[in-house]
Amino acid sequence: MSGLEGIAAGFLALTDPVVFAYMVAGFLIGAFFGAVPGLTAVLAVALLLPLTYSLDVVTALVMCASIFMAGMYAGSITATTINIPGAPSSMMTAIEGHALMKQGQGASALGHAALGSMIGGAIGAVLLMAVSPFAARVALLIQTPGKFALILFALVVIVIAQRGAIAKGIVATGLGLMIATIGIDVMQPVARLTFGTDILVQGIDMMPLIIGTFAISELLIQAEDAKEPYTIRPDASLPKIRRRDFIPKLAEIREIGLLTYLKSAVIGYGIGVLPGAGGSMAAFVAYAESMRASKHPERFGKGSREGIAAAESANNSMCGGAFVPMLTFGIPGDPTTAVVLGVLIINGLNPGPRLMEQQFELIAPMYAALFVSAVLLIPLTLFLLGPYCVRIVAIRKAILYAGIAIVALVGAYAATYSIFQMALAIVFGVLACFLRKQGYPSVSLLLGFILGPDLEQFFRRSLSLNDGNPMVFLTSPDSLFFLGLTVVFIWFMVIRPPRVVARLPEEVGGG
Repeated sequence: MSGLEGIAAGFLALTDPVVFAYMVAGFLIGAFFGAVPGLTAVLAVALLLPLTYSLDVVTALVMCASIFMAGMYAGSITATTINIPGAPSSMMTAIEGHALMKQGQGASALGHAALGSMIGGAIGAVLLMAVSPFAARVALLIQTPGKFALILFALVVIVIAQRGAIAKGIVATGLGLMIATIGIDVMQPVARLTFGTDILVQGIDMMPLIIGTFAISELLIQAEDAKEPYTIRPDASLPKIRRRDFIPKLAEIREIGLLTYLKSAVIGYGIGVLPGAGGSMAAFVAYAESMRASKHPERFGKGSREGIAAAESANNSMCGGAFVPMLTFGIPGDPTTAVVLGVLIINGLNPGPRLMEQQFELIAPMYAALFVSAVLLIPLTLFLLGPYCVRIVAIRKAILYAGIAIVALVGAYAATYSIFQMALAIVFGVLACFLRKQGYPSVSLLLGFILGPDLEQFFRRSLSLNDGNPMVFLTSPDSLFFLGLTVVFIWFMVIRPPRVVARLPEEVGGG
């Protein structure tokens, strides 16, 4: 069976009512888990894992793909409406989307987020179908020094995006890197920075930090603020939201430009191919690039639809890219595909070239599900449920935030099964609240924590493989490329910034 025949057979498999029903069910489950802070697509797929014993392998993989795409998109819903990202990859969307929400343009923000997700997800799925073998070979060319340089590039961009507050960005990123070092050493089985406490040997899990930094800190700030960031009114007094309000205006799409969507989708797919990079890095790099290239950088942080389009196109196209290393080499591209790898193994499928060649008919429906979920289910879900999403703000704040607090803490426990990690979510919430009130970017802290372990691991591994010679970073072509790209960004964003600059606000989860 040729590649085109296999892809066609994959789409044909979705016409089976049972398979299509499971895809829709998976999308709705992923949308719920992606939108609720503390619950992620990773957890949804993990909960699905025991069910795969009773499901056909095609049905299970189709369901996983739709959960993945929905979870990546749905994080933008709460990010826009209540400024608490449902997923880490929606941090950039929260900055711009909630600013539009406070301006009474929440429907427009959600519409642009859905459009970006639809375009990015579709492009990522198409690239997965078309160039996955080639993309896998390119990813193999990026060796350890290059991976270090790529992560360093991402961290530098995180810092320099804090225009007017670069020093505070450095401090927040450094704090995130420090927190990431707690626990077992990334290279040796030795505990470090545990302060004599055995319970810290397990390290700090990402989920409590995310929940504390965004959800808990937001609750604390709102509790201290006597004034509402937006007025909570009875449902009857809210302006009527029409479904057509969610359709982005053609003039706004033209202003964003087709190039922004395409460029961001390619960036997201390329980063997804790199094992461990994930949607957060994809969204941030695409967002930073769109801000650098924008004709209106002053709008970023104040409700830029271009920023929403770039971030959402990138994080959804990352879904397609993340499957490449997992299917080709058995190396998950992100945590969700790591769980999907378990689904494959449970069903007796071993990732690798033979799987792609001899059992492609089992994989092709998953490709098709990614595409259909992006093109059909994302806009359909927004059209049907969009008005109800916007009216989240009609819920009394005491009830809304009390519910979020309960769900967030339960999510922290469900992700780790640890009371200690759940308590850490509260500790990090207090810390993030203090940092935000002092103007330190909480986004930088979180991304420093996420990228820190890989930065250290690839740095130390590069040195150990080259007898401690740091010149390896300047002699390796892939490393030199990313270091050069870092210099270019510093030049255009710091040394020669645009005439009108706008500081990237750190207040994801803040008013």
